[in-house]
Amino acid sequence: MPDPLFADLYRDTEHLSWSPTEQVRRRGRQRTRRTRIAACLASVVAVAVVAGGVAALAGGPDAAPLPVTPGTGSPTPTSTPTPTPSITPGPNRSPSAPARPDDASSRPPQTSSRPTIASADPAIPTAALLQNGDGPAGYRVAGSDIDGDWNLAFSAAGCARADHPLFRLDARAERGRRLSGGPDRMVLQRVERLSPRDADRYIGLVRDRVASCGGENVTLTVVAGGFAGEESVLVRARYAGGGEALHLFVRQGDLVSELWQKGLTGPAASRELGRDAARRLCAGTDGC
Repeated sequence: MPDPLFADLYRDTEHLSWSPTEQVRRRGRQRTRRTRIAACLASVVAVAVVAGGVAALAGGPDAAPLPVTPGTGSPTPTSTPTPTPSITPGPNRSPSAPARPDDASSRPPQTSSRPTIASADPAIPTAALLQNGDGPAGYRVAGSDIDGDWNLAFSAAGCARADHPLFRLDARAERGRRLSGGPDRMVLQRVERLSPRDADRYIGLVRDRVASCGGENVTLTVVAGGFAGEESVLVRARYAGGGEALHLFVRQGDLVSELWQKGLTGPAASRELGRDAARRLCAGTDGC
């Protein structure tokens, strides 16, 4: 005779409809990224409160305020945040100099005359990701592990308000790709399939996130746009504690891709990488 406890459990769950395994995993990864953003934001607030309290106790109302240490770290694909730069500043620009957009960033945002159509199959084929031979010479596919604090959501944790609609979009499917060009040379890529409405506003939300940052711990700047795919934009994150990173975004139809690179020489190499990514995205969407 079956155990009454297991008999009750079977009766209660016999007719439940369970979500597909990949969907459960994807939601888990999205929840993990949002948790990391919230934790990073909490660290920024905590450091500011502690620093302000120490200044008040040390010198009274006339004492100079203590500097607030940024709570963000390097956007490296590791779980240990360190303020090491991802992209070296150009020879004519010091790390503390204000970022200046290039000619491409002053152009109006791209718009598409074609309506975005939802793909019948949300799955993202491997061919839609970067392949061997894409990007700088010598880079090869090195797997699909892209975990870590490297994306714009992590950099934007230093903004005045870290939360933004861009980071709340719900992807229908997603895949990751890592390229390696040797020690300290890599490209990380996340490709997501969005609803047509979210895909159409994706690049606009990226630009809005940059424009509304207003933080003291990080400065976000659009340095290029309109160089690849249906829509594209290149964003520079410069951290108050030193270092900077380039975040690359490309859209084709209902597929969007965010890329981060370490070891590339600057915006020109990033734009070329964006064109490779846009060309590959066409293998997974009818929007090309």
